[in-house]
Amino acid sequence: MKRKLIAFDLDDTLAVTKSPISDRMSELLSKLLEQYEVCVITGGTFTQIEKQVASRLEVSPLLMRKLHMMPTCGTRYYRFDEIKEEWQQQYAEDLSAEQKSKIITVLEEGAKHLGIWEPKPAGEIIEDRGSQITFSALGQQASAADKYAWDPDGKKKHALRDYAAERLDDLEIRVGGTTSVDVTTIGIDKAYGMNKLIEVLGISKDEILFLGDKLEEGGNDYPVKAIGIDSIAVDGWEDTALVLEGILAVS
Repeated sequence: MKRKLIAFDLDDTLAVTKSPISDRMSELLSKLLEQYEVCVITGGTFTQIEKQVASRLEVSPLLMRKLHMMPTCGTRYYRFDEIKEEWQQQYAEDLSAEQKSKIITVLEEGAKHLGIWEPKPAGEIIEDRGSQITFSALGQQASAADKYAWDPDGKKKHALRDYAAERLDDLEIRVGGTTSVDVTTIGIDKAYGMNKLIEVLGISKDEILFLGDKLEEGGNDYPVKAIGIDSIAVDGWEDTALVLEGILAVS
């Protein structure tokens, strides 16, 4: 069956963590939008997707309409209005104030218990993103080099994820980006976002291809794979570029 939607994680799938997509990736995504609907679904914020991806694309407003932006693991959805030429929020599944307070307490206690609480972070360690609470071990503004060096085998992130999961069993806790752990309402994850998009576009799971770097169980890309959407594991944006070149060559 021909694919109609190509979906991606962002950091370490389309770009180096917290960095704009490369010129090569910009060109590939622009070409992809001519033939497919494209979705970016990430643990990051809407502002991050806009800065890292959308602002780097040189496409018409009509093609930009085909770019679906799902920040905070699909707990929010934005789509471009080609008439007003602006991004508009389609939904937001926000956490309650009580849930946020409990999550923040558990993440801080867990990080300190595990010895991974950074005393001098580069920015916020725990960020309230409305529909998601994100723990970033070194702070939101830490350099990519420092982030990649902090937890190369993923053991620190998974330890905190397991600690939080034992204490927040009514919430969804998943390993996020290079140094992060994401917490959302249970069942409101990347699979939820993909199912929402299936409804909006009137397509089937078989018509979607997803690329991500956290497809292992417990990773925040795993829910997409778990609901039966064909998924390709990548290890960096260069891998993704090779896959896209192959797709475009046979399209």
